[in-house]
Amino acid sequence: MIKCISITVLCIGLCGCATHMLTSSNTANADTSGEFSGTNEIITAQHGIASWYNIKTNYGTQTASGRPLHNDALTAAHKEWPMGSKVKVTNLRNGHSEVLTITDRGPYIIGRVIDVTAGSAKRLGFYEDGLTRTKIELLSRGNWKYQH
Repeated sequence: MIKCISITVLCIGLCGCATHMLTSSNTANADTSGEFSGTNEIITAQHGIASWYNIKTNYGTQTASGRPLHNDALTAAHKEWPMGSKVKVTNLRNGHSEVLTITDRGPYIIGRVIDVTAGSAKRLGFYEDGLTRTKIELLSRGNWKYQH
């Protein structure tokens, strides 16, 4: 019985460490790391449906900004906001939020306002559902050149 409890505690501890490592990785470059050092002032906001995409559904790693798509990256696709913009995406069903960088265009389905990476969808808590109601706040306007 004590072995079972010890193993359970060890597994929970390791899961916590793995989650921390996954969400605080230093391997991403500065423009897609999710770190935001701008002001807390919100330029504008939108409400709508978010979906997720990944390398498979995007048919590869090429994004409209020219930067590669990574499934766990802190990036998203938006129809209008400039490339390189920082946005705070909040899942209205559970309150989880994440700061992402706009690196792509889309989604191209009527009624959807943003596509986040599969990793972001998991962290925001809607990966299994595929869609969620969100609030998207534009924190800074990017100035990257559009590549496609």
